[in-house]
Amino acid sequence: MTELLVKLFVKNKDNTNDQVVRTSYGVLSSIVGIICNAILFVVKLVVGLLINSVSVMADAFNNLSDAASSVISLVGVKLAGRPADKEHPFGHGRIEYIAALAVSFLILQVGFSSFKSSFKKILNPEDVIFNPLLTGILVLSIFIKIWLMFFNKKLGKRINSSVMLATAADAMGDIFITSGTVASAVIAGVTGWQIDGYIGLIVSILVVVAGIQIAKDTLEPLLGQAIDREIYKKVTTLVESYPGIVGSHDLIIHNYGPNQRMATIHAEIPNNIDFEEAHETIDQIERHVLEELDIFLVIHMDPIEMNDEKIIEKRELVNEIINKIEPDAYFHDFRVVRGEYNTNLFFELEIPFSYTHDEEQKLLKQIVEEVREIDSRLNCVITLENSYVAEE
Repeated sequence: MTELLVKLFVKNKDNTNDQVVRTSYGVLSSIVGIICNAILFVVKLVVGLLINSVSVMADAFNNLSDAASSVISLVGVKLAGRPADKEHPFGHGRIEYIAALAVSFLILQVGFSSFKSSFKKILNPEDVIFNPLLTGILVLSIFIKIWLMFFNKKLGKRINSSVMLATAADAMGDIFITSGTVASAVIAGVTGWQIDGYIGLIVSILVVVAGIQIAKDTLEPLLGQAIDREIYKKVTTLVESYPGIVGSHDLIIHNYGPNQRMATIHAEIPNNIDFEEAHETIDQIERHVLEELDIFLVIHMDPIEMNDEKIIEKRELVNEIINKIEPDAYFHDFRVVRGEYNTNLFFELEIPFSYTHDEEQKLLKQIVEEVREIDSRLNCVITLENSYVAEE
C-alpha cells in the first residue's frame, strides 16, 4: 500500500536528494495522516453518539487533535522546501526541525494528559464496562494507527525527515494508549479487575519518554551536533584520495536542514607543490564532494614540510610521544621555528571531550617534559582543541 501511494503521488521517487521530491514525500505523508485521523474521528463520533459513550467520543476528538500533527508536518515540509532567498541564503530546511519539535510537544501533552487522568482513576476507581462494539472500534483504530506509524516511519527514514519520524512516534503513542484501554476493558470484562488506571499510568510514561526522545533528537541538529563518523569517513577518504593531498583534519559540517549541508576542512599539501596546481586540485575535490555527497565543501590548504629531514624527525618524535601518552589524541599544523638557543615546535593537539581542565594541563606538561628529556633545546607550543566528530 505504501509503495503504491508513493508510485502514484511522488514523481522521481528515487531521487530523494531533490528538494521537490522530499516535499512531495512530506505532503503525501501529511495528507494520508489527516485523512486517516479524520475518518477515525467521524466513525468514533457517530458510534459514540449512537451508543451514548463518552469515552468513545473523547477518543474521537483525540483523533481530531492527532490530525493537528499531520497539519504541522504539512506546513513544516512545505515551508522547509522553499528555496534560498536573500534573507536565508542557506534555505529554509531547519523549519522541518522546528515542526518536528512542535509535534514532540503534542506527544508530551498527550502523555501528561493521560498520566493525569490515569492517576485520578487510581485514586478514584471507576468500573470499566466491556462493550464488544466499543472494543471492536478501538481495535480497528489500533490497526489503522499501526499502519500509519509504519507508513510515516518508512517514508521518514527514506528522506531523512525528522518531522515525519516525529509523526510516526505520535501514532505510536496513540497505539499505546488505545491498546491500554482495550486491554483494561477486556481484563475487566473477563476477571472483573479494574486496572484501567494502572495500565494508563504505564502507557502515559512510555508516551512521555517517546516525546522527550523526539524533542532531544530534534534539538540536536538545531543546536549543532557532532559529525556522524560514517559521513566523516566518506568526506576525508574522498579528499585524501586525490594526488597531492597528504592528509586532512578539522572537518566541520553545518546542517541547514536534511540534505542541506555546508562543510569546511583543512587539507594538508606538500609545501613545495605548485600553487596553481594545488588550487586546481582543491577545486576538483570541492566539486566532487558536492556531486558525490551533496555537501558544499570549502577547503583550506595547509602546507606540510616533506623534504627537510630535521623537521620530519622532530615531527615523528612528537608523534611517538603523543601516541605513547594518549593514543586517542591527534596533532596537526606542525611547524618549526628555530632560534639562536632553542627551537619552538608549534602544533595543534586534538583531544577527547572527556578531558577535564586539570587533565588537559597534566597532558600538556607531560608532552613538554618528555620532548625536553630527549632534547632540552626543544620547546613545545601547543594549542588544544576538540574533535567535531561523534565519539564512539
